[in-house]
Amino acid sequence: MGNKVKTLEKEVLELSRDELSTFRDWFVKFDADTWDRQIESDIHSGKLDKLAAKALSDHKQGKSREF
Repeated sequence: MGNKVKTLEKEVLELSRDELSTFRDWFVKFDADTWDRQIESDIHSGKLDKLAAKALSDHKQGKSREF
């Protein structure tokens, strides 16, 4: 583990309850935004095209169902 991560771990351990709550809220949003950007990038680059085509093909063949 890198020095930055160890430093961050130490800092997080020293946060008050309120600070930890604020940090947690920020990190959840940060993580979700990062995930969204990655998915958008993968969509635009075509990385998901084969998966989408397979899913549509399977659906047309009756291999899926609605919930």
